[in-house]
Amino acid sequence: MAKQEKSAALFWTLFKSTFILSAFTFGGGYVIVPLMQKKFVEDLKWIEEDEMLDLVALGQSTPGAIAVNTSILIGYRMAGIAGALVTVFGTVFPPLIIITLISYFYMNFRENPFVDALMIGMQAGVAAVIVNVVFNMVDSVVKQKDIVNILLLVAAFIASFFFDVHVVIIILLAGLIGFINLTYHEKKGAL
Repeated sequence: MAKQEKSAALFWTLFKSTFILSAFTFGGGYVIVPLMQKKFVEDLKWIEEDEMLDLVALGQSTPGAIAVNTSILIGYRMAGIAGALVTVFGTVFPPLIIITLISYFYMNFRENPFVDALMIGMQAGVAAVIVNVVFNMVDSVVKQKDIVNILLLVAAFIASFFFDVHVVIIILLAGLIGFINLTYHEKKGAL
């Protein structure tokens, strides 16, 4: 009985957390991801920061929305397939409801100046959150004090920003280099 209650509480917390984050976050996956990190790493202390970065990287590298992919991975990490289903529903329902309501009333407020001002204000907030995510991820990589990871971070930025290299190529090369670097460090530690 206690295990069922714990499972029900875990599922409810997963659903409630992803539902609230998804309902009150505007700007897409790159905005919701740091809020997921705050909720599951800092507040609930269910996941370590390094593991959360790994889950975000996996969520970003798989097809689909990063927020949905990351929530699936968090749910799966915490409660298996059932947890993944709970978190995906928690993440998808709020936008579905909001978009349905917006599409129903779209013609009425399409040209409303207050709605237009609200959207411009949200864009500024989204930009600030994205900058915060970038600084937190860079800080996390630099704290590891692994020169290969730092150089990889800089090279990925340069390749994407200045040379417009496709993100899939960057992810594949970064994954390969990261794997080689990890294998090297494990062999070096074993000696």
